[in-house]
Amino acid sequence: MTRFRKDRVAELLLQAISDIVMLKIKDPRVQGITITEVRMSGDLKSASVYFSSLTDGKADDHKKGLEKAAGFIRRQLRSELDLKYIPELSFFYDTSFDNFSHINKLLKQLEPAPEDEL
Repeated sequence: MTRFRKDRVAELLLQAISDIVMLKIKDPRVQGITITEVRMSGDLKSASVYFSSLTDGKADDHKKGLEKAAGFIRRQLRSELDLKYIPELSFFYDTSFDNFSHINKLLKQLEPAPEDEL
């Protein structure tokens, strides 16, 4: 399987899952989640779905909500997409935004203090 096909299917799933999470799931644990990335396995039968949220410290609650809704999401994908297999979904919290924030804080600490003008 070519990488190009995996990337196309991943992008298709990213858009569809984002729409389903935002518009169709009513679970409060899933509210405010942004799907940031989808990575497909080589056989396209499983997908790792990465998400982020602006609410701090609730990643575990969000993950539990997404795992609970995984069956619903797959049924919605089956009706919306024309794929031979609807992949099994695994959800992971995307730490890249937290890492960016931490690095940004460290860089601000390294900036020299502005000199006083006379």
